[in-house]
Amino acid sequence: MQLIATNLTAPAILTDFDGKRALVAEQIGPVHLMTPDGQLKPFADFTSKLKINFGKFDERGVLGIALHPRFAANRKFYVCYSAEKRATAPAAWDHTMNVSEFTAKGDTADLGTERIVLQIDQPYFNHNGGRIAFGPDGFLYLGVGDGGHKNDINKDEKDNARGSRGNGQDLNTLLGKIVRIDVDKPAAGKLYGIPQDNPFAKGGGLPEIYAWGIRNPWGMTFDRGGKRELFEVEVGQSRWEEVNIIVKGGNYGWNLREGAEWFNPKKELTPLEKPYFDPGAAKFVDPILAYGNLAGFPNDGKGRSVTGGYVYRGKALPQLTGKYVFADWSKNMGLPQGVLFTATKGGDGKWTLDQLEPESHPGQGIGAYVWAFGEDKDGELYVLTNQTGALGSKSGKIWKLVKAGK
Repeated sequence: MQLIATNLTAPAILTDFDGKRALVAEQIGPVHLMTPDGQLKPFADFTSKLKINFGKFDERGVLGIALHPRFAANRKFYVCYSAEKRATAPAAWDHTMNVSEFTAKGDTADLGTERIVLQIDQPYFNHNGGRIAFGPDGFLYLGVGDGGHKNDINKDEKDNARGSRGNGQDLNTLLGKIVRIDVDKPAAGKLYGIPQDNPFAKGGGLPEIYAWGIRNPWGMTFDRGGKRELFEVEVGQSRWEEVNIIVKGGNYGWNLREGAEWFNPKKELTPLEKPYFDPGAAKFVDPILAYGNLAGFPNDGKGRSVTGGYVYRGKALPQLTGKYVFADWSKNMGLPQGVLFTATKGGDGKWTLDQLEPESHPGQGIGAYVWAFGEDKDGELYVLTNQTGALGSKSGKIWKLVKAGK
């Protein structure tokens, strides 16, 4: 891990900007242009648009940035961020997630060009998801968490965050879903279009839904090679952390399942022998990989909160080619003990988990919280960290995975 940039707070996004520089977003609002040697130049600042708890742990903020596939020509880019609650949101809810289109002018974002494309009201501060990416089909994908609190059930009898069967399995809400929309061809009366092959484009559920049964997607990226598959990670409740390949119409189980077990929403550490409600003819997509959460497996768990990454398609590290590189946020929520992993697909189609131990950071972890990963134009990967697990100090760093000795 080669140190590239320092003096950040919580770097949450790194993506290619123009082939020469990367776009780096901090969860608390500032967005920078970064040269290969780590020099940062202001590009935008969303701080004034956010509802966020500065200085503390928070899952809100700038959560996703994606450049339009024709960005070089149209200069459009898209940002998912946590805004103040809109007027039509339920009174007791926390905030509204905005997915907005902006235009860049030169090396600066023109925030005055904002066009809000999609809004999703959020009942709690946590389980937002918010990662966005354009697929090879040109459509915009958005990972949305289940609305927060825990277990995808209401906190008490006054809570109206979800129905009796949770948001993940409810096809009448965008909470707990992978969403797919067309930002280029808005439908009549809409700010976006619905791809005709979306599972519910003709009814049966909200037409924006691409996949469902999602808890808290903290990482969602397309493989730039291979079959161009969509990889997503699920931060689990207490027993399993998941890596999924998202397919159209896939039901990933939450909150009926965590990992491949029947989930118990009233006693999350004790799985059920059968689902807590009858799913009927529903079929579920198993994770390609799941590892034990230390809360449920204190002796042999691998971590506490999965952080999504990328399938490696760069040239510097051929030993990683085709592997999904990701991490666990930290083995201890109060200490910086993040761990890097790889998932490798075998000839039998099954995936195996291995720790990735950089020469620069030997041992059982890298001594930092892993907030996110980034990918540059060449497919080389970056690890985005900080030392506090909160949104206050300037302990955030950007590291590049490079060949040892370089």
